[in-house]
Amino acid sequence: MDQHAIDEVLNRPLSQELLARDLARLAFVALDGTPRAIPIGIVWNGTEIVMCTATNARKLPALRRNPAVALTIDTESHPPRVLLLRGNAELDVVEGIADEYLQWNGTYEMTPEQRAEWEVGVKALYDGMVRIVVKPTWAKLIDFETTLPTAIAELMQRQQDRQNA
Repeated sequence: MDQHAIDEVLNRPLSQELLARDLARLAFVALDGTPRAIPIGIVWNGTEIVMCTATNARKLPALRRNPAVALTIDTESHPPRVLLLRGNAELDVVEGIADEYLQWNGTYEMTPEQRAEWEVGVKALYDGMVRIVVKPTWAKLIDFETTLPTAIAELMQRQQDRQNA
């Protein structure tokens, strides 16, 4: 998928709404060769999805071996709204707490006192983090009104072709 097509999908208002959410599902291939899909906090910086994790997270060796990933960001309501992304994970080790981690956790409703207490706890727990950065190389938006999963769209087109024949 070329960058223009990716940008066209990502710049749609619904895509922007989904990219503003703070939770996605990250799919990758584990070290034992089996698939994994995990919930993970995300921040969209306008060109990349950034996720933060502990330096000893089990997913990191798998991502180093095979950086190919898929992300799903969706809604819980019906019809579902789904943004599907693919790309390669780049791992960036940082000292202390990654800015995106503090930004992501900032969406929770906390009083200023709760926020300060939370930050003290986080800073005491982590001496470093890994930023998992994914620049989308493929994107698809499914809203079940104007866009559908490919298989359903193909079935509907075949049905329409039969009716028009």
